[in-house]
Amino acid sequence: MLKSAREIDRMRKAGLYVWHALQIAEKLVRPGITTGEIDARIEQFYEDHRVIPLFKGVPGAVPFPAVTCISVNEQVVHGIPGDRVLQEGDIVGIDTGCKILDAGSPTKGWCGDSARTFAVGEISAVQRRLMDVTQGMLNIAVEEMGKEKTWSAVARKMQALAQKNGFSVIDDLVGHGIGRDMHEPPQVPNYVSNQTMRNDFNLVPGIVLAVEPMVNIGTKKIRTLRDHWTIITTDRKPSAHFEHTLALTSSGVRVLTGPPENDDEKLDISRYLC
Repeated sequence: MLKSAREIDRMRKAGLYVWHALQIAEKLVRPGITTGEIDARIEQFYEDHRVIPLFKGVPGAVPFPAVTCISVNEQVVHGIPGDRVLQEGDIVGIDTGCKILDAGSPTKGWCGDSARTFAVGEISAVQRRLMDVTQGMLNIAVEEMGKEKTWSAVARKMQALAQKNGFSVIDDLVGHGIGRDMHEPPQVPNYVSNQTMRNDFNLVPGIVLAVEPMVNIGTKKIRTLRDHWTIITTDRKPSAHFEHTLALTSSGVRVLTGPPENDDEKLDISRYLC
């Protein structure tokens, strides 16, 4: 599943659309807005730029109905956008992805996937620390993927940061390889266990991973709500989620869902903020 330099460049184009989508989300997040309004703006952005949202229609007991997963407070991931109004003091994880199509193909293309957790107004000190630690775990992946030989060595450092701060790393949910499809091998855990060591993999140029630490203030235990999608912490304490699509190249780690590196990569998103 290794990607060439040209293929990674194509994935970067998808990642840029995802980065801009999350910029729209960041500027919209505020007390009083609904999660459905945020999703609608991002869906319009994808439609206007003729890219394919990855999440909408994902099969399940109920096909996923939106282009974003928006998860508030105790909701870990896969929250369904709708009428919920964001309140001062909430934290909200927004996860989205898209595919850019190959020329002349109706389905074949390259994917990007990313997530961030945002504060809604003023939040508590422990919520802020949770967000900082989870973001810090993702930063470790960016820094260490080009230095370590195996994924477990990176995951061990990520897990240690969470545990040092008294937080729990969810072990029922993991990241994933990404490329032509949103989910490709290998599975990418944010922790180390006997099972993950048995399934450990080498970090070599050409590997592209969607790394997504999910960290809870309280228990690591989770459950799925009756909507068949939204996953929450069983103690209903807050959770945070950050994600980037990362490519390991011969010159180091490339953050494919990172910010523009030059003016040519910048898009005008102002119309989606009105």
